[in-house]
Amino acid sequence: MKNVHVLIPDLFLPQELAKEVCAGLELPALETILARSQSAPLPAATMEAWLCTVFGAADGAIAPITLHGDGIDPGAAYWLRADPVHLNLQRDQLILQSDVRLSADEAAQLCASMNHHFAADGLKFFAPHPQRWYLQLENTPDVLTCPLAQVSGRGIRTKLPQGPDATRWHRVFNEVQMLFFEHTVNLAREARGELPVNSIWLWGGGRAGARLNQPYRQIWSDNDLVAAFARQAGVTHAAMPDDIAAALPETDGEILLYWDSLQLALQYADLQAWRSSLQLFEEYIAAPLLSALRTGQIAQLTLDVVQTEDAQNSRASQRFVLSRNSLWKLWRRRRPLARWAGAGQVPV
Repeated sequence: MKNVHVLIPDLFLPQELAKEVCAGLELPALETILARSQSAPLPAATMEAWLCTVFGAADGAIAPITLHGDGIDPGAAYWLRADPVHLNLQRDQLILQSDVRLSADEAAQLCASMNHHFAADGLKFFAPHPQRWYLQLENTPDVLTCPLAQVSGRGIRTKLPQGPDATRWHRVFNEVQMLFFEHTVNLAREARGELPVNSIWLWGGGRAGARLNQPYRQIWSDNDLVAAFARQAGVTHAAMPDDIAAALPETDGEILLYWDSLQLALQYADLQAWRSSLQLFEEYIAAPLLSALRTGQIAQLTLDVVQTEDAQNSRASQRFVLSRNSLWKLWRRRRPLARWAGAGQVPV
């Protein structure tokens, strides 16, 4: 009998938004799953931390995993993701935009400029994919970084590198911004009405470790990072099926399903897109999975809700586990999703 594990970031909105944004949503399947599940706090504070924990990636070393997937052997070096971004000054803070589409030639030119500028510092930049850049170091920096997805659409001030080596990396950020300010690539992009790449974002550092765990037989996701973990672990990966009910009987073993469009919508404060994505999740994911649990096609459904930190750092991630037996707990009546706002605790 198979189990299905669903990873869904940012299902619970902050309390000040939830009532209005969730008004009118019809979510009977999702609300039933939440109401009748056994819930517990989830230690992972981010989607990236969740992946590293489940797959056994030591010290949050995401960069070597995605680098390998992009065709470069990480070897014994220390690697950081150094992704191209656009910083937009709004009032008194810089807001990061991560969805800056580049050509391979543009990425190569910008990385070549950084390699020339930082040659004396021993920094080596690579762009095997236009949107995924990397920084190679021989020594391990004593610094903590924030995943790109956790700062995208938000101010960078509190998300910059921290730790004993932080000052060095703040200097690198500043020098990259000056280097890119009037770069020919960016001047040409601005002339075409496109966003310039005016900075990089460093995150996910580490060295290649042992082979990753294989916690699932099948992973369904449209997310590049999840796909990279699946390939590195040797787990079968496929795009999200159009028909979950039809795909389930054809799949054996543990299944992971990752739904990231709620998080993507919140990164750009698009609450209408968040509503639309949630309604799609109800129709194409929650309802078919609840039906499959009722009919015995699956034995257990686990829903991991990973919450992006808000300004007050008040929201916590939660795990909801629903078995067939728990479906008969009719006294645990479903409640509107807005009642799950904030910390994601069981509503009263």
